[in-house]
Amino acid sequence: MSLILDGQSLGLAPTATGGLSLKIKGEPVEMRASGALWLEAGSTLVVADLHLEKGSAYAARGQLLPPYDSRDTLRRLALDVEHLAPKTLVLLGDTFHDHAGELRLCPSDAEALIAIGLGRTLVWVLGNHDSEGPKYLPGDIVEDLNFGALILRHEPQTGRQSGEVSGHLHPCTRVASPRGSVRRRCFVTDGTRMIVPAFGAYAGGLNILDPAFDGLFGGPVIAGALGQDRVHAIGPRSFRPD
Repeated sequence: MSLILDGQSLGLAPTATGGLSLKIKGEPVEMRASGALWLEAGSTLVVADLHLEKGSAYAARGQLLPPYDSRDTLRRLALDVEHLAPKTLVLLGDTFHDHAGELRLCPSDAEALIAIGLGRTLVWVLGNHDSEGPKYLPGDIVEDLNFGALILRHEPQTGRQSGEVSGHLHPCTRVASPRGSVRRRCFVTDGTRMIVPAFGAYAGGLNILDPAFDGLFGGPVIAGALGQDRVHAIGPRSFRPD
């Protein structure tokens, strides 16, 4: 599969696990159906915007949600880690929904998170919801992280940022067909930078046609929309507003 964008081919290729591979600034990456990004060259798994304990934050304000979002998010993350056995796991910011989220995490979920990080380097990239990082959980806390030609950070910087991989915007795409429309979390890239989807169960999403994405990409983009067991490449002519 090859989509031509801005005069260059992204070289999209399906993987055996249902993902899509391509290169960002020459670095091979794989968009996984879980919403995680796999950097095989450095055995590094990247997930953004887990927003752990969002449910309990809402409950404290009187909006009751099933209190299992952290457990479900960590369960799905553990499956990726078990399958790939990464040497490094990068949590790309907003891992907790707020500064007190770490304290609200139940002991079994805290133990699950610690277990996920055992035997590998665990890196917490600071986000706007968790700008101080964890106080009690293990791992390295950084503002951003260089990976070859890539720079991993939580919030995309304005203007053209070649090699940037970020989260924060929770990208989603709506796609129309004769049978109706469907809205899915997605990766979004023009081949020079990428914004990855939110991984958290309650994280929600922002349509990639929203003005928040204006000016971030140098040309047409593709969306790697998350299906049940594979990533679907969606071109800009199929994008629809909410």
